[in-house]
Amino acid sequence: MAFEPYRRVLAVPGVRPLLLVGILARIPVVAIGVTLTLHVITGMKLGFLQAGLVGAASTGGVALGAPITGRFVDRHGLRPVVAVTTVAQLIFWSSAAFLPYWPLVGGAFAAGVLALPVFNVIRQCLAAAVPTERRRAAFALDAMLVEVSYMVGPAVAVAATTTFGSDLTMALVGLGLVGSGTALLVLNPATRGGDEPEAGGAAVPRRQWLTPALLALFGVTFAATFVLTATELNLVAVLKADAATRWTGLAIAVWSLSSLVGGFAYGSLRRGLSPLVTIGCMAALTVPAGLVGLVGPWPLLCLALVPSGILCAPALSTTVDTLSGWVPAAARGEAVGLHSTALTLGIAVANPVTGFLIDRTGTGWAFAVTGLGSLLVVGLAVPLWRRAPRPAQPEAVAATAG
Repeated sequence: MAFEPYRRVLAVPGVRPLLLVGILARIPVVAIGVTLTLHVITGMKLGFLQAGLVGAASTGGVALGAPITGRFVDRHGLRPVVAVTTVAQLIFWSSAAFLPYWPLVGGAFAAGVLALPVFNVIRQCLAAAVPTERRRAAFALDAMLVEVSYMVGPAVAVAATTTFGSDLTMALVGLGLVGSGTALLVLNPATRGGDEPEAGGAAVPRRQWLTPALLALFGVTFAATFVLTATELNLVAVLKADAATRWTGLAIAVWSLSSLVGGFAYGSLRRGLSPLVTIGCMAALTVPAGLVGLVGPWPLLCLALVPSGILCAPALSTTVDTLSGWVPAAARGEAVGLHSTALTLGIAVANPVTGFLIDRTGTGWAFAVTGLGSLLVVGLAVPLWRRAPRPAQPEAVAATAG
């Protein structure tokens, strides 16, 4: 039955509260970008360039800080890291509404470096709690919940800013982040299997796990978020050109729903797929969407994006699943942090590149070029993939036996 793999994952002790905290804690995290943007534009009455700089500072901080916080989790355990990052978020978000522009930029970067590692922690703890043979379904379920968070968080931020103003919305985001950190502190999920110490053990040298194959995995992870972000921007541009901007939310919701369907189907499969296959197919299926957008109305474009959308959640979950098998538990926090950096860089690079392509060539070529570019990255990863390490020992089996 399609539900059986998920039932088995949810039967693992500690997984249900972990996923519940994960989906609730991610909502304020994914609302950060749009909240900062709207505050600069509506609250500070500045332009999109200034808003973009604040967003870039926050994103750059997250990309830099994710592997650092991950390494601290590996060495010192979860609670000290969550405590420090929660306090950092409290300080920034309680004062952000009162900061002048340039201190806001600096504060956004610092808050990004010390971002609450919700995404990384949930994935790391899932790998520790769930036996190897159930991880594909677990990560597929997590990817679907991430999709839900991205559907809810920005929408709530926009509604709150429109209703209450940006100052109060920023305070609410800060309150949500502090609540998320508190929930993680109380839950305190294990970051390693039951047969390994939680922190303070001997560090694993990077040369033993940061292999060429793992770098290739980070490369295709970058390609995944690059093509996904480019697709979203292209879709928004098509709707604007068709004077249908009011339907943007519906169009993105259809695309997100297809991702949920794909994630559910993928998690119920008996055998998984390589990230090279899922991300490569997703990129290839994006290429012809531009032609559909040129010759047909925007609803037809939404339908044309469904096949690539179906592969979105599976593509992202396969990267985490593969990483958890390649990296020893003692280094998993830092590795998941580097994975998060690859995801973040894909988003950061896609925004200006896609905007340039749309302005210079139109959405049709922008779909094609970004899809082919991502497909090229996947192709370059193939030779390195052949040198992939053997799967790490399933440390979590002992923790979940019985």
